Amino acid sequence: MVVASNGVAKGQKLRVAIIGQSPFAAEVYKLIKKDGHHVVGVFTVPDNGNREDPAASVAAADGTPVFKIKAWRQKGVAIPEVLEQYKSVGADLNVLPFCTQFIPMDVINYPKHKSICYHPSLLPRHRGVSSISWTLIEGDTETGFTIFWADDGLDTGPILLQRKCAVEPNDTVDSLYNKFMYPEGIRAMAQAVNMVADGTAPALEQPEEGASYDPALKKKELTFVKWDQPAKKIHDFIRGLDSSPGALALLNGEEVKLFGSSLWTGSTPSEADEVAIEGLEAPGLVHAGGLLLQGSDGKRLNVERLHVNGRMMPANRYGKAAEKRVAVEMTPEEKEMLPVLRDIWTGILRIDVDDDTDFFGSGAGSMDVVRLIEEVKDRFNFEMQNEDVFLATTFVEFGEAVVLKSRGGSASKEVEYDPVVMHVNNMDIKFPKQLFIDGKFIDAEGGRTIDSINPADESVICKVQRATPGDVDRAVQAAKRAFDEGEWSKMSARDRSRLLFRLADLMEEHKQELATIEAIDSGAVYTLALKTHVGMSIDVWRYFAGWCDKITGSTIPISHARPNRNLTFTKKEPIGVCGLITPWNYPLMMLSWKMAACLAAGNTVVMKPAQVSPLTALKFAELSVKAGIPPGVINIVPGSGSEAGNAIASHPLVRKLGFTGSTEIGQTIMETCANSNIKKCSLELGGKSPLVIFDDCDLERAVRNAMGGVFFNKGENCIAAGRIFVQDTVHDKFVERVIEETKKIVIGDPLNRSTSHGPQNHRAHLDKLVSYVQRGVKEGATLRYGGKQLDRPGLFFEPTVLTDVEDHMYVAKEESFGPIMIISKFSGNDLDAVIKRANSTEFGLASGVFTRDINRAMAFAEKIEAGTVFINTYNKTDVAAPFGGFKQSGFGKDLGEEALNEYLKTKCVTLEY
Repeated sequence: MVVASNGVAKGQKLRVAIIGQSPFAAEVYKLIKKDGHHVVGVFTVPDNGNREDPAASVAAADGTPVFKIKAWRQKGVAIPEVLEQYKSVGADLNVLPFCTQFIPMDVINYPKHKSICYHPSLLPRHRGVSSISWTLIEGDTETGFTIFWADDGLDTGPILLQRKCAVEPNDTVDSLYNKFMYPEGIRAMAQAVNMVADGTAPALEQPEEGASYDPALKKKELTFVKWDQPAKKIHDFIRGLDSSPGALALLNGEEVKLFGSSLWTGSTPSEADEVAIEGLEAPGLVHAGGLLLQGSDGKRLNVERLHVNGRMMPANRYGKAAEKRVAVEMTPEEKEMLPVLRDIWTGILRIDVDDDTDFFGSGAGSMDVVRLIEEVKDRFNFEMQNEDVFLATTFVEFGEAVVLKSRGGSASKEVEYDPVVMHVNNMDIKFPKQLFIDGKFIDAEGGRTIDSINPADESVICKVQRATPGDVDRAVQAAKRAFDEGEWSKMSARDRSRLLFRLADLMEEHKQELATIEAIDSGAVYTLALKTHVGMSIDVWRYFAGWCDKITGSTIPISHARPNRNLTFTKKEPIGVCGLITPWNYPLMMLSWKMAACLAAGNTVVMKPAQVSPLTALKFAELSVKAGIPPGVINIVPGSGSEAGNAIASHPLVRKLGFTGSTEIGQTIMETCANSNIKKCSLELGGKSPLVIFDDCDLERAVRNAMGGVFFNKGENCIAAGRIFVQDTVHDKFVERVIEETKKIVIGDPLNRSTSHGPQNHRAHLDKLVSYVQRGVKEGATLRYGGKQLDRPGLFFEPTVLTDVEDHMYVAKEESFGPIMIISKFSGNDLDAVIKRANSTEFGLASGVFTRDINRAMAFAEKIEAGTVFINTYNKTDVAAPFGGFKQSGFGKDLGEEALNEYLKTKCVTLEY
């Protein structure tokens, strides 16, 4: 390895010239400036009509000199006036983040540190401009990007750094860019500049072994599909050209581009129309799911979209008469969305936008699709997909698609109940306030109610019916009938899966309404509720819907009863009636984490939502009826823990209890489960999750993750980083950066799109947080920021930072369940010592460590007593990853395959023959 010997002091700031284009270059520009380097000039491409390149726009807004260069060379020689323009900025280093022009060596070698360039492949493999496409075409299972020192070859210069990622079977150019090449590439470019500045940037000669140069896929003849290949090779070719220019084929004699390929494992569709494809022996099949194609190996792939005669269309419509377009009738509020959309289109296309303006016909590319989707999400808080843009390319069509997306399930059949109707968050919402038992909304015995309070202003939203033990018994009896005698117990696992998928789809349609209800009832920030509270709930239902018909037992070899033989096998069976009791911090998500696995396993449910946040559970019950879930399968009984919760835990017909809440209540629940009928239980309880930050980590990343670990969902998060241990060498810098960023947190109305921190859930909890901070300060902790209720209506508590926290203090041992960062210092690199401190708690829910030392990280993961370990990240949960704690944080798992076992019993069967 050759280390750049540039003779500069470590950390010196450089004069950087950026040569490139696109949003990628614009983001690199921002990050380099943020790191303190001086960008002396941005050299980019000329305007495309009225469309200025994003790199030029961002630089111009900062007052950075911008040079729009049509060409750098003429007949292979640098154009003198362009060269002089470049030299005038006096750069120390050229950075080429996304550059499609040929840059002369007079420019490449001019700065004292020369030039670094980004390339989207693992050089020396896939040199050339179509590298990502060839990565997919050749079926690579791994890809990544390279930052290299530019030389006079094509992508042949010495390597500075590389980053890798896996290629999934259905990845496309766009998906690889969006999930890895784009975000990680931006960060890596900025890192590379810092390495050059520090004198630590290597220059590794590219090996010749494995080197390849792949041609640019610009010629039409290179984009035709070769059909005499296995289905996997055809699939790889189509997805490699999915973004641009598209894989060409002749269907019924006309040129058609194919998009949205996936390998097909299902049976032949019963209803399909044949289409002749030149070069393909078997005809294509146009069916409800797209266009089915067969490779030379007899296996098949499915294409979802076609580009025909300049228009994108669903593949399942090919060869059929065009559907008559019916204009969408819009409400006045929906019509107000159109000027906003027109502004977004105008900003991207840089032209006047009429109703018939075509997005792609006006020059938009794949990165513009990403920008369009992101801007729609930012302005309207719901997410479109790439396919929505491809299939609605004119402005009027796209506007209607956005309006329809915003409506949710307005055409669904109504369920009868006494509704609460409100106009809030610029929408009309409607939700139940009664108990939900045996498929009906009914009043509680005696008509007792609970006030549902909006924590943003402490106003009463509505009065919710309060379940009695008698109501709980009725719900359990209904669930028992549904399990023993009802349709639910008779239907196949696949039919059960279909209903759960339908339920998830309805939740998706009502996503905005659910998020709004979550915001006003629990104080969740609306944008977070969309993504996490509701978004992850939908993901959970879809994940477990897929498990319904995949729950299997096993065969076990045992000793035979000679001369006879024996067969032993196990069956996984549902338990029966299950009780669920969920907390108030993620009302809908906690319901979903438990109930989705419970129903996928075939059980029936009686569920008590948190007394202070029951409304999304009741709206969910309404959607379950619309989805076709049979009566009695789901029962929702709002009420107090001492009455309704205890009645569920002690009921003799409830055979399993899933509980999330405090350790103190968990102990009572466990005792009640034992005393009633020794019912199975799983408990997800309190936490005091340690996060350890070593001085060799990426400190900015650690700061961001630590803040998310503490302040996410205003600290009302079971795996919140309850205590942060920071190595003394970076402690002060860490605290300084945390306070600096905490001051930027926007606190306010959870329905305001700019808000990132809403009110605490209820008054008693806020008062507890104030007392918690006061006790910490009294015991010797230093209050560095926050620590008080804000002087405004509502239950707003200022994000808080406490330092100088010693191990004996109350705040070092007990959970706050609020936005309070507890920072303790540790010395040296003694991993065992800091783990001993981290483990000196009865909680064991989650943990985290930030370090670049993989050995240290793995040792931490092995020795820490926690059910979840995060390394160089935090709060990264996924529906497929099991979640649960150790020690007094409880036992049992939510999420992932393991969660199914919480709601299944194993029966062993032995027969003799």
